[in-house]
Formats: sequence, structure tokens, C-alpha cells
Amino acid sequence: MSVCGGRTGKPVTLPLGSGGVDVLEAGRLDRDAFVARFGAVFEESPWIAAAAWERRPFGRVEELHAAMVAAVAEAPREARLALIRAHPDLGTRARIGEESTREQAAAGLDRLTPGEYERLTALTAAYRERFGFPFVVCAREHTPDSIIAAAQARAGAGAAEEERTALAEIAKIARLRLDDLLEGP
Repeated sequence: MSVCGGRTGKPVTLPLGSGGVDVLEAGRLDRDAFVARFGAVFEESPWIAAAAWERRPFGRVEELHAAMVAAVAEAPREARLALIRAHPDLGTRARIGEESTREQAAAGLDRLTPGEYERLTALTAAYRERFGFPFVVCAREHTPDSIIAAAQARAGAGAAEEERTALAEIAKIARLRLDDLLEGP
């Protein structure tokens, strides 16, 4: 639990990791509570929430998201690459985080036919070999067919372009995760 100022300015207790908080209340959390609540928005990268906390206050979810995306953009390249590499392979049968599991299931990646699974794993393995990081796409915006098509299309991209595309997809994923965590605009 964390204590922060509610809409009235009086302290309120918020359960971490559950809905029911708006962006204004989130901005009133102390740094540790903020990072505990929003540290998983970007896969295995709580440093992004910590950097965003420094940019408070936030009046809208868009402002919080922009602060997080700016933290990524301003980070050294190795930190950005580590963020991309923190993402699991799409369609993996290995154990992955709760959010990634839910997002991949929403796209139907937990119900791939054997042929789809073979095609996706071959494409993502070749992609990882070429770029040195996993193929990242905002799965909740896709179907298995569109993910496979995107992996095919992006396989021919240049390394710098693909790094930018992966980070843009990660920003979409983060926005949807923020929407899941926060109430209101």
C-alpha cells in the first residue's frame, strides 16, 4: 500500500498494482511507490518510471506516457537496446511475465496452429539473429496473421530503422499498460 494525496489533497491509501487511481493521484505518490506501481509499464525497466517521476506533475495519462517515452529517448543507446531485449519472443512457449502473457493471448498467440507457430518462431529467430534483439510489436493491435506479416515486412529493414520501430512499438505497449493501470484521461 502507498499513501498519497487524493483529489481533496488529503492522504489516501492506494493498493499498488490495482486500478482505481487517476493520473493526478499517481503523480502524488512518492518516488518508491510510483516506481513500484509503474515500473512494469516498460518491460523489466523500472528505471523509466523513476525518470518519469522526476517530470511530475501529470495532468493527463498522455503527459505521463510522454514523460516515460522521453526518458527512453534520452537514455543511452545501450539502455534502449536493453529495453528492447527485455521483451519476450512472440509466441514463445517459455514462461514470460504476466502482462506479456495477457497481451500475447489477446492477439491469439497462445492459440497458434502448428504451422503458424513454426512460421512465427522461424521469422522471430531470423529477426533476432539479424538485429540482436527480439521482434517487438504491440500484440494487442494485431492478429497472428498480421504479426507474421509484420515480421516478414520488417525483416528487410535497416538496423537503425528497426531499432526506432521497436521502440515505437514498445511505446504503444506502454500506453496500453498505463490505460490498464489508470482511470480517467
